[in-house]
Amino acid sequence: AERHWRCDSGDMRVLYMIPLLLLSLCQPDETISAYAGRGSSWELVSHDNQPFETKASLTFSKKGQVTGIGPCNSFSAQQLAPYPWIEIREIAATRRACPGLAEETAYLAALPQMTLAEVSGNTLILSDDTGRQLRFERMTTELGARQSPKN
Repeated sequence: AERHWRCDSGDMRVLYMIPLLLLSLCQPDETISAYAGRGSSWELVSHDNQPFETKASLTFSKKGQVTGIGPCNSFSAQQLAPYPWIEIREIAATRRACPGLAEETAYLAALPQMTLAEVSGNTLILSDDTGRQLRFERMTTELGARQSPKN
């Protein structure tokens, strides 16, 4: 007995969707994570052109995720906008108090307001359309020291 396969339009739609689904999994990372360096850490050095006197950092741990450490707490957030835009959302932070809490609160409040990212060598600048700015310098993996610019 010979078998014949018959596909109706519903079956064909499923067959056409499989390659599209596979292609979507292979899309390159166009977020700041790819341009700043996945896994790279950045130390906050100024907030609105004023030196940031306490320790705070930002790490692009993987596509779509940002993590960091403030003077008191660690945090994580989502970031899915394509570079050069940035859209940090859904910040979740621990809740410890310390002497640098006011600075940390200002930093965490400013992050979701930033809309543009610029990576130039060892400098990362996040800014918004009003001129507000967070400036970071790339950190090495050794004890969080800043990298010196390459000559």
